[in-house]
Amino acid sequence: MFRRKVQPLDAVLNSFLRQEGLETPLLQKRLVDAWDTVAGQTVARYTQEKFIRNQTLFVKIINPALRADLSMMQTELIKKLNAAVGSMIITEIRFY
Repeated sequence: MFRRKVQPLDAVLNSFLRQEGLETPLLQKRLVDAWDTVAGQTVARYTQEKFIRNQTLFVKIINPALRADLSMMQTELIKKLNAAVGSMIITEIRFY
């Protein structure tokens, strides 16, 4: 009789993603997708582009007044976005 090491499917998938170098891009995609939920629908209407480069989230906001308000809430947004994906993905947000 064989003894096999039985693991839950999520552990196997997480291990595979980590080995193949796909874990970080997946978490970055989830963080960018969480922007609308975390920032709210009002902010989402004024958001055009979102991307991550070097642990910095770049967000294009088309309303200058809203851009100034969001830059003051940067620390809070970083905490909420990282909590939404369950990992420390970004350390800074830049609004342009």
